[in-house]
Amino acid sequence: MDPAELFYSPTHEWVHFEGETATVGISRFAVDQLSDLTMIDLPEVGRRLEQGKSFGEIESVKSVSDLYAPVAGEVIEVNSAVANDLQILSEDPYNKGWLIRIKLDNPSRPEGLLDYPSYQKQIADDAH
Repeated sequence: MDPAELFYSPTHEWVHFEGETATVGISRFAVDQLSDLTMIDLPEVGRRLEQGKSFGEIESVKSVSDLYAPVAGEVIEVNSAVANDLQILSEDPYNKGWLIRIKLDNPSRPEGLLDYPSYQKQIADDAH
């Protein structure tokens, strides 16, 4: 997936919309900030997620961070390859490193998501 075509939450999760399904991951910026990933806790298929609420955790040698749902819906697929090998996420967070797929409660793009230029501005502002 092209990062410029994705939408982002202020907490660095990305989302790709395809009909009634959304694929969710974390941005390259988030992966780089965490560095040295050690563990990820992802939800089970069938779990209902609320937009803005935690759906799991990612741990690095530096810290433990919550993962937040950028959209509401039901988890229909979990990327078990990432759960078994975090190197995939470190190497390719936008394609092989996706985390979950969600059947959307509402297929329209929810409020609060940033397009790529807005997300890049947020990253630059956060760095100062």
